[in-house]
Amino acid sequence: MSTVSGIIFDIKKYSIHDGPGIRTTVFFKGCPLHCWWCHNPESQSPQPELILRGKRCVQCGVCREVCTESAIHNGIVDGSAPDTDRLRCRVCGQCVEVCFSGARELVGRRATAGEVLAEIERDRPFYDQSGGGVTFSGGEPLMQPVFLLTLLGSCREKDIHTTLDTSGFAPWRVLEKTISLVNLFLYDLKIVNDTHHREYTGVSNRLILQNLRRLSDAGVRLVVRIPLIPGVNEDEASLRIAGKYLSGLSNMPQVEVMPYHDIAEAKYESLGRAYRLHGLKPPTQEKLAQVVKVLQSYGLSTSSQSLPQSQVSEVFYDGQRAHANLAPAVAASG
Repeated sequence: MSTVSGIIFDIKKYSIHDGPGIRTTVFFKGCPLHCWWCHNPESQSPQPELILRGKRCVQCGVCREVCTESAIHNGIVDGSAPDTDRLRCRVCGQCVEVCFSGARELVGRRATAGEVLAEIERDRPFYDQSGGGVTFSGGEPLMQPVFLLTLLGSCREKDIHTTLDTSGFAPWRVLEKTISLVNLFLYDLKIVNDTHHREYTGVSNRLILQNLRRLSDAGVRLVVRIPLIPGVNEDEASLRIAGKYLSGLSNMPQVEVMPYHDIAEAKYESLGRAYRLHGLKPPTQEKLAQVVKVLQSYGLSTSSQSLPQSQVSEVFYDGQRAHANLAPAVAASG
């Protein structure tokens, strides 16, 4: 087990929104979807990435001196934080090592299954007392199947409750192997209309819907999570399409409505990316209640999460990071 490794970007302790009880959530790096509202954009690339926090920079200039690619320029003279040419940057991490202010950081690190399992087991007393366990999230954990299956198998051997948070966008032969090792599936259903799904996520939802039906037919414990995005999927017609589809599954799932929030917008700036939903306001509590009522009209056990903390990694927020103290970040997943 110790030789199997993968790329993760965070381990969040004391998670209470990613399955039953108190949990440890392991965030895998890499996702085939690129949702406009993604609250963990640092999860999308399978490779480690450089994040920049300009407000923390003290303009010491050391990062520019150690950069062998001459990718860091400007700043210092005009009092602004140095710019980084991301096309020239090799994500080697040398600038991060000398940045004592924390303005530069690599997100994403290679870890062995043994290291991650050791981190999971540290909170075993909390799982036992609360009925919790570990949740594998991302990103998309199914993009690293050997790593995921190794961890799931080890947790099963140690009788640790497992939850898999997935978009379902993976070959069925991969997803099927997890069935006997996962206690609970948290399955994202973003948009049922395939044309709209392609527009807002970059991929078709045909495989996602096929896999959801197959999981339902397999009789697994299943919670379908619907992110509620104003202007995208919160209209009544979209909700009724989703309700009709879910109510037609052989094993009718529980449904959680996940309201849009904008607390991750700063992450996009730190990654040098534009946030496509700038200015979009979260749905009101009244709207959430209406959505829940529509889905319940199809006989679906439906609830909503009013707190915006579920599944949000803590990589970019000030204060103590939540990831494990694992091996140094590397530039390639290997």
